Amino acid sequence: MEVRRLTGETLDAVLDDVARLRIAVFRDWPYIYDGSLDYERRYIQSYRDSEAAVVVGAFDGARLVGAATGTPLEDHSDDFAAPFAGTGLKLQDVFYCAESVLLPEYRGQGLGHAFFDHREAHARALGRSHSVFCSVIRPDDHPLKPADYRPLDGFWRKRGYAPMEGVIARFKWTDLGDDRQTKKALQFWGRKL
Repeated sequence: MEVRRLTGETLDAVLDDVARLRIAVFRDWPYIYDGSLDYERRYIQSYRDSEAAVVVGAFDGARLVGAATGTPLEDHSDDFAAPFAGTGLKLQDVFYCAESVLLPEYRGQGLGHAFFDHREAHARALGRSHSVFCSVIRPDDHPLKPADYRPLDGFWRKRGYAPMEGVIARFKWTDLGDDRQTKKALQFWGRKL
């Protein structure tokens, strides 16, 4: 396994693979995302447009098996920046750690820590003082929730992240079994770098 921080042209070269990983990994709980490559290509355009974007890629040989992305918050969707009004944080101080996607057979090997380590180092190099990400909020009694589901809250807390009270984003995607996009609530978690 090799983990590499990618920016600029090297980032652009893996974005289609990142899109395919998002589709595969986010099919599972709690995202239950019914993705398409066309939708993904539109969504990941913000990484192409941001000169400060990063992809941290986990490679098994030449194959991308996991990826974590990030951008300065003001370079991502307005849906993610709007909840910060009234928090006292300036968008220019916040780095948004977007998705972390890793194929199941590669989990439990420390790659999640590597993903955060690289993105946080990138954020510090950009002069950002805060790192944030968000997690989807689903009801505990959702019919598609697996009985053995274990949330990542403990992992995130060990890294110093905590839920940001009242900082909730709303973003649309199509759930498995649905025929249209619906808005989902996403809880921001943050930490000072």
